[in-house]
Amino acid sequence: MKFLDIIRDANANLLRNKLRSFLTILAIFIGSFSIISTSAIQAGVNNFIDQQVDSYGGEGYLAVVSKDSFDALEGLTGAMGNGNSTPIEYKEDKIQDGMTPITNEQLDKIKKIDGIDGDSLVEQKSLNISYVSSKKTDKKYLIGAEALPPGNIKVETTTSGQLDLQGDEYQIQLEKKYVDVLGYTEENIIGEKIQLVVVDQFKHTQKTFNVKVVGVIAPGVISMGYSYVNNKTADDIYTENTKYYPAEYKDHVVAIAVNYDYKNHSAKEIKDKLEDIGLSAMTIDDIIGSIKTFFDVILTVFKIFGFIALLAAAIGIINTLFMSVQERTREIGLDKALGMSSARVFLSFSIEAISLGFWGSVFGITVSMILGNIANNIFHAEGGFLESFPSFNLATYTIKDIIIVTVLIMFISFLAGTLPARRAASKNPIDALRYE
Repeated sequence: MKFLDIIRDANANLLRNKLRSFLTILAIFIGSFSIISTSAIQAGVNNFIDQQVDSYGGEGYLAVVSKDSFDALEGLTGAMGNGNSTPIEYKEDKIQDGMTPITNEQLDKIKKIDGIDGDSLVEQKSLNISYVSSKKTDKKYLIGAEALPPGNIKVETTTSGQLDLQGDEYQIQLEKKYVDVLGYTEENIIGEKIQLVVVDQFKHTQKTFNVKVVGVIAPGVISMGYSYVNNKTADDIYTENTKYYPAEYKDHVVAIAVNYDYKNHSAKEIKDKLEDIGLSAMTIDDIIGSIKTFFDVILTVFKIFGFIALLAAAIGIINTLFMSVQERTREIGLDKALGMSSARVFLSFSIEAISLGFWGSVFGITVSMILGNIANNIFHAEGGFLESFPSFNLATYTIKDIIIVTVLIMFISFLAGTLPARRAASKNPIDALRYE
């Protein structure tokens, strides 16, 4: 008997008692559905977080500021309405304070720290923008904006359009939360000009920059609430901010981005060295590490429940095949009397067990993929809870996960069917033929 014939006969034998086979496959279906669904959600979360990490330069990225500037950063992003909250209206009597600069001596020391790539260091200057407004509203809102650093930084937008960094036109990629309050939608704000207003801290005079919106920034887990402008906009705003400064203060650096050798040096080791020279640093893990860990723990718990369901399904497989062996005792005896080997009998029942696992996993994975894709579409639709995160697919199915789950369930099914298969293979043909 050919192997394909054995597979065909094994599947045909499952149909002898359709209800029993169906209930066993249903139990496997529940387990496989649970495992592949949690794997898909975990893959979706991890993919989204990996996109965010890559967009900010990868695992070796460090954002370095003076120790005093951390409070300023927290105060600014809080005042702007960080995350998806509504931006705070501008108050005439409150002017944003600048950040404490990093000295040239500190910059030199950073480049000499073992583990830091001095050539990757990118300097950032503080832009002090008082408020943003538009022709469609008379309200003014606090906003934080900065130049897009060169290198590996990529800003994901909900609409097409990237900054022309070297262009002569004022341009901005606007945080999504400002679109509605400025009187626009994501679609019709593209190409429109909004007003960035700088109020001089010494004479309290105003200068307005009419800035073209080229993109709307997609919300992300790393977002600090900032919009990004091209070099022309950043340079002119910085010039306006510092026009009354003494010459020695005009080129102060308030923050730097730099890469460190994360494979050979721990983040704590590098941070401690920066602390020694009066600086503080944040890694990507500082911003999103706890979020990723939280999701991993929750999804692992769901996977455990899936494996418990598979354990119950394995018991069902054992029961199904034991009853099948008992019902087919005389048939087994006849097959062995006609020359079928014990190994062939064992193989036949083992394939029945594997077939139960295969069909249960196929149905579970198929239903999960259908519901997962429907959920992605519903959640990304208008009013869905993922509407603000267009790049975040709640369920992401990979060929690797599908194969792993299918093979794992088939292997568990094979193990569950081993005992009944051995019992069938060990039957004496004479005794089996006498069985009533």
